[in-house]
Amino acid sequence: MKKIKITAGILWAILCLILIIILFPGLNSFSSGVAKLPFMKINPNFTGGEVSEQIVMESCTLVIRKPVFDGLLRERNNGFVQIDWRGKIPEVIIDTIDYNMDKVPDFMIRVDRSEPSTILQPMNPKVKKMGISTPTSYGWSARVKITK
Repeated sequence: MKKIKITAGILWAILCLILIIILFPGLNSFSSGVAKLPFMKINPNFTGGEVSEQIVMESCTLVIRKPVFDGLLRERNNGFVQIDWRGKIPEVIIDTIDYNMDKVPDFMIRVDRSEPSTILQPMNPKVKKMGISTPTSYGWSARVKITK
């Protein structure tokens, strides 16, 4: 009985090895095809969320994204809103942001790219603190911590 189990295990391993060798060249196209399916999305914790509003200025574009509260199983009470400046941005950025689109400013942000420092002035009690403010390949990006 022991020899039958060992022989069956070795045959199974050889069969799996042959199957992997045959399927390996097609795995790249398979993964690309799966990634293009409509329900496959990149997590907003990495992308910053969907674009909510774009404000085009003379030298750059301000992109305000929708708030992100994603958690593993359910939405969290704490989240963030991401703001991107794209294009040729000035050394000092001063903008008033209305992230929830209620026509009332929620916070004022001042970014000094030469030092680099970012100052956040909350105007809404849901705005808590500055998360991250960093240069990117397209300009500058900032994440502001908020609550629901």
